[in-house]
Amino acid sequence: MRRLGWEVEAGAAAVRRAFAAPGRERDAGVQALKAAGAAVAAWALVGWWWQAPMALMAPWTAVALVQGTVYRSVRTGVQQLALITAGTLLAAGAALATGSVMAAMALALPVAALLGAHNRFGDQGVYAPTTVIFVLAYGTFSGYDIAHRLGEAVVGAAIGIGVNALLLPPVHLRGVREALATMAGESTGLLRQMADDVESGCDEADARRWKDRAGSLTATLEGLRSARTWSRESYRFNPGHRMRRGARRPPPIEHDLYWERFMERLAALVDNLAAGAGRDRDLALPPPARLGVLARLLRAVADVCDWDRRRWDLPPGAADRAEREAAVARAEDALADLKAGLVSYDQETAVALGAVAASGQQLLGLVRGVA
Repeated sequence: MRRLGWEVEAGAAAVRRAFAAPGRERDAGVQALKAAGAAVAAWALVGWWWQAPMALMAPWTAVALVQGTVYRSVRTGVQQLALITAGTLLAAGAALATGSVMAAMALALPVAALLGAHNRFGDQGVYAPTTVIFVLAYGTFSGYDIAHRLGEAVVGAAIGIGVNALLLPPVHLRGVREALATMAGESTGLLRQMADDVESGCDEADARRWKDRAGSLTATLEGLRSARTWSRESYRFNPGHRMRRGARRPPPIEHDLYWERFMERLAALVDNLAAGAGRDRDLALPPPARLGVLARLLRAVADVCDWDRRRWDLPPGAADRAEREAAVARAEDALADLKAGLVSYDQETAVALGAVAASGQQLLGLVRGVA
């Protein structure tokens, strides 16, 4: 019941956000209404007006073709029509050859399912076997009936694609910006947690927590790549981007490449620190006198990431770049203090401290040069 309460609360919050401001929730609501409208329009045309013998093919196709981008609608439409055609012909041929619906299903369904499993069709593969079932369940297989079914599918596809392309066509302009902000925000949280743990004396549990959070950044990076793909697809076959001249365009691809490199270098820093805090102690933990300096370095880099997060909520050029430069300067000072006097320590401590300092230097060298 508690989980159900959370789900209800989350759903209500999503509805409030959809009405409050543009965002993913509103986009999802618009697409859902468009899909429902496309299905109703297809049924009104084919089922109510034409009185077609298998009218469900039209709304069934239309509702599935209101996709997240116009390009995906077109691509999915081609795939569906190919699979529906194949399923219809397989069902009709099997029924005419066997004279029995049961025998025709046993003959046609394995072939249709195998065809649908082809990786070229992706998630649309289910349309081949389900079309076989629908056609055989209706029990008419003449040339006229086959032509009607294919025509109904074509009409449904045309309505679905037309609704998606001409009625508030989806243009994914916010996704990349939101994904970049999420990447920066999660990096900020990890660096600040590491600074707090290091300052208070880190242990194996802290090291595991760092590595878990660093691993979750991989999924966040995949989300950024996915958002970039959706953004590119938004412009293909889509008149909508011309209607949104005042909208902010996604940031250039260089920001994605920066965060890929940042994640690699942050992961190296986490590994070096975790090696000293973990059970096996592959490296010595930096001495207590240096842990406070290391915490300063981590917090300064976290401040840089936090500036990178906040910049995406502001108009271009509105973020105070001096704030970021000040954070970079604090990180440089902390790194210089961390490297000072390395030769005064024993060999094992110097190696551990040098590894952490080298990782911090690589990370700082990356953030220093970002525009």
